[in-house]
Amino acid sequence: MHSVRKTPTLVAAGAAAAVLALGTTACSSGAAAHRGSDAPGGPAVEVVPQVPRVLRSIGDGSTADTGPQPYQPDFHRLRPGEKPPQFVVFSWNGAVEDSRRLLSSVRGIGERGGAAMTYFLSGTTLLPADHKDLYAPPRHPRGTSDTGLTDRATIADTVHELRLAWAGGSEIGTYFNGHFCGQDGDAADQAASASGAAAGAGGGAGAGVAAGADAGAEDAADSGPGAWTPEEWAGEIRQAQDFTQHWRTATGLSTLDPLPFDYVKGVVGGRPPCRTDPPGLAPAAKAAGFRYTADPSGQPQIWPSRTDGLWHFPLQDIPVPGRDTETLSSDDGFLSIQSGTPDDGTADREQYASWGRQMRDGLIAGFDRAYHGNRAPLVVGSHLESWNGGVYLKAVEDTVKEVCGQQDVRCVSFKQLADWLDMQDPAVLDRLRGLDVGQAPKGGWGTYLRGAPATPTAPAAPAAPGVPASPGVPSEAVRPAGR
Repeated sequence: MHSVRKTPTLVAAGAAAAVLALGTTACSSGAAAHRGSDAPGGPAVEVVPQVPRVLRSIGDGSTADTGPQPYQPDFHRLRPGEKPPQFVVFSWNGAVEDSRRLLSSVRGIGERGGAAMTYFLSGTTLLPADHKDLYAPPRHPRGTSDTGLTDRATIADTVHELRLAWAGGSEIGTYFNGHFCGQDGDAADQAASASGAAAGAGGGAGAGVAAGADAGAEDAADSGPGAWTPEEWAGEIRQAQDFTQHWRTATGLSTLDPLPFDYVKGVVGGRPPCRTDPPGLAPAAKAAGFRYTADPSGQPQIWPSRTDGLWHFPLQDIPVPGRDTETLSSDDGFLSIQSGTPDDGTADREQYASWGRQMRDGLIAGFDRAYHGNRAPLVVGSHLESWNGGVYLKAVEDTVKEVCGQQDVRCVSFKQLADWLDMQDPAVLDRLRGLDVGQAPKGGWGTYLRGAPATPTAPAAPAAPGVPASPGVPSEAVRPAGR
């Protein structure tokens, strides 16, 4: 399965007049938000996101303590026999408000639909291109980034939108920094491409090209995030913190309002790049105070688990309507089985609408399978990209409209999902993890969750739909917050 890489760009710094103009406008309130009293996922009530006043400026004033985040849900521990909510998490990679205005558009989708969302911010998004040498990525030249660096106008707009997103109850997570995945995705994808080239080369000059491709894939595997050590990941996390906490110094935009949260305390998770779950990340993430990682690799639709103190919220395998297969619950998951890439010349504009419907119907199918089955949280991952005419953005918007108002459905951020999980009885969570994909509890929820096993167990390896789960193995005890 292909993954998609953003094209590296270095945008020149904007004109001084434009920057000054932004400094006077970027602090105003944005579009109306919709939140219920028990938001998110409650009744839609129109309000305007109001960023709380600064209680304490942090560092150079790029971030600030403004008190508790508004519009956070009031969760409770499940009562004996109570059916769990159906959680849905909509998450966005590469939060940036550039000339396409996609971040503000997506923020509006969440607010109109009563959905808190998670926005993953790259630290280098807040680093202007003329200060690129401040970034020292692991195993790559200083000042390089596959997500690209931006100009001051884009940084000002991005900070403005993130302020409103946070004030509306959504989460800001980290996308780390450089997103080094090679030419066509992660190292595994590169190796597969190189292998295919070698198979068709035969000999002579073609074989030499194939050998070079093999070497390139090997180099990517050695330098990519999947190979980084815990110390290298720790450096990547520290740099993302530093860029976000000092964007005022780097840009000179000292008159703009700060991000309204303490980054070190407020950012509690992130999504690593590529189709990998890098082993070096977990120790560094835990040391940084993270509570979860949103793994981009695909796993079945089962309840999440926690290992070494971190919740794991992977993308999921969901049905592809019209095909006897499944794909990742993401825009590039559907992109990979439709046009392959958004810019390889094979896309047929006449198919855009059907591709968008296929993703929307696939997300709904995954939702229905969980909602009427094991109630496992549905995780949707997307990019702020208008691939194939923007049909994937429209698919997410239609899904938000369809599911977020249904009974027992809570459209939440990853942080909020972690809050709920931390609050639950560990034995109950273990019972939930014992349900297979789409499997409703025999005898109903009242019977299944009224009692808990004396020795909690969880499936060793989730089975495919319709296949009995493997024998369980003890899972890590999950302690409710404050206990």
